[in-house]
Amino acid sequence: MCQLLGLNSNLPTDICFSFKGFKARGGGTDIHADGWGIAFFDGPGLHIVNEPQPSCRSRLAEMISHHPFPASNIVAHIRKATVGAVRLENTHPFSREQWGSNWVFAHNGTLLDFTPDFDGRFRPVGTTDSERAFCWLMQEMRRRFGDVRPPLEVLFGWLGEAAITLTRHGVINFLLSDGDVMLAHCSTRLHYVIRQAPFGEVHLQDADLGLDLTASLDPDMRAVLLATVPLTRNEDWVAMPAGSLWAFREGTVLATADTLAGRIPEGAQACS
Repeated sequence: MCQLLGLNSNLPTDICFSFKGFKARGGGTDIHADGWGIAFFDGPGLHIVNEPQPSCRSRLAEMISHHPFPASNIVAHIRKATVGAVRLENTHPFSREQWGSNWVFAHNGTLLDFTPDFDGRFRPVGTTDSERAFCWLMQEMRRRFGDVRPPLEVLFGWLGEAAITLTRHGVINFLLSDGDVMLAHCSTRLHYVIRQAPFGEVHLQDADLGLDLTASLDPDMRAVLLATVPLTRNEDWVAMPAGSLWAFREGTVLATADTLAGRIPEGAQACS
């Protein structure tokens, strides 16, 4: 299956250490060798990098794992292709503009028989079910709320209903962010850990590396790290319940909702 990585924090920080372990899974310690991508929010601006090659052998991914890009919201993805060829346009994360903000989306899952009609404002560039789901979400969000962004609690309630609709077509683990809030849906598997003072030393699962967070993080930092599979072996990662939607802001859990009304069809896989 594909894997997701996300960060949401109250202060800009980098994800270099965690990305070292994550990129190793892109064809090194795991099988996700069909492309990778990462998006960093810089205020309203967005840095996004994608490649249709294994992240474990990418010189660009290696550079990113050493070069700090401070951000309060980061979304990354490594791909094991099931729908759509191994091409640049099919790599995650995907981005679109909505209400004057950049929105970023990455998906782990397969959606069966999901062929929505598009009205022209949001249309897929590639051929993945993931990008179709993202464009559909953006389109239906606009149809429901028009030109005015709703309060977060209203948007969150609508997104829970949309996640239920998508789950009827298959597996829809996703991360969605506008640079302010991180929205995460667990259809089958997603974990998170909260990092805050007092910090300690953390050790990666996929590389013989450790990091003393006390020396590297601001003591006022509070961050949530999200991953399909826990990245470190000595932190208390929380497994999100299957069928749950989460909202994070400034490293804090804002809201959760049950999306178990969705039904995963027989034959759907946790990959895309």
